[in-house]
Amino acid sequence: MHPAFSVIFLTTLIGAGQGLFLALYTGQVYSVLNVLPVQDSHSFYGFGALLSVVLLIGGLIASFFHLGHPERAWRSAAMWRTSWLSREVIVLPAFMGVTAIYGLIHYFGFNPKLFTISGVVDVDLSLLIGALNTGLAFLLFICTGMIYACIKFLQEWATPLTVVNYILLGSASGFTLATAFAAYSHSELVSFYAGWSIVLTLLAFTTRTASLIRNAHIKHKSSLSTAIGVRHPQIQQKSRGFMAGAFNTREYFHGMSQLFMRNIKWIFIVMVFVAPVILLAVGFNQPALSVFAIAFVAQYIGLIAERWFFFAQANHPQNLYYQTI
Repeated sequence: MHPAFSVIFLTTLIGAGQGLFLALYTGQVYSVLNVLPVQDSHSFYGFGALLSVVLLIGGLIASFFHLGHPERAWRSAAMWRTSWLSREVIVLPAFMGVTAIYGLIHYFGFNPKLFTISGVVDVDLSLLIGALNTGLAFLLFICTGMIYACIKFLQEWATPLTVVNYILLGSASGFTLATAFAAYSHSELVSFYAGWSIVLTLLAFTTRTASLIRNAHIKHKSSLSTAIGVRHPQIQQKSRGFMAGAFNTREYFHGMSQLFMRNIKWIFIVMVFVAPVILLAVGFNQPALSVFAIAFVAQYIGLIAERWFFFAQANHPQNLYYQTI
């Protein structure tokens, strides 16, 4: 497939925004349970939620560049009963809105206690809103991943690993950003976020490697024979029938060499997994904002390369007929 950078930025930005919110809420839950120190609601959770919303808005803006008629974008939600894309279009603004509410509750201090669990855990408004938004975050991950996993004829995508990788890669980048944000805010949660960032990055490495191995050994169901409807053991296509390019040759094939594909695969493996883990481990014992910031930037650049490879690796069956070169 031909990767669209608008979709690449959409999925990576909203993934980081979702992961950042999950990191913030995880820290709050641990604080409520007296496992971690309590953070300042106004500066830490308020501005952290704002950063998450900015990333989500950036992803939403990027998505409009992929539309032929942006003024008709609202129609994309009409098929929510059958389309994962429509469901994503509905869940994304809902998640953005609840994230904003979560941040405003902390920023303005309007956070009344609602009830107590077992006489020990006080559940306030932000904790309840955060639990609702956590569900929306995972629902958004599922919707985004299923847009591609549900396409059965693109066998590289049609696997549960697609959804799992979207969840883990987004969460890993979000927790890495939360680590840098905690260091910037002089929070006591730096080591907590750094540790979880390493764990999530290693988990993402495991599942992404599994998908790479799976895709390298796929036995494609389509062949040149099934593409043109001619049942013969030996078929050779001498020409595609036209000299210039066409929509099919532009949109369904990336046009890059096999050497480029191999190189970008190793680039994103190093940038998404190896470099961040090393940097996070270095900063784990000696927290430094610059180290964590570089870790996030490296990981995000790597995610752009990873998402490009994800789209480019999918081999559309129509390429069998047009004989991709």
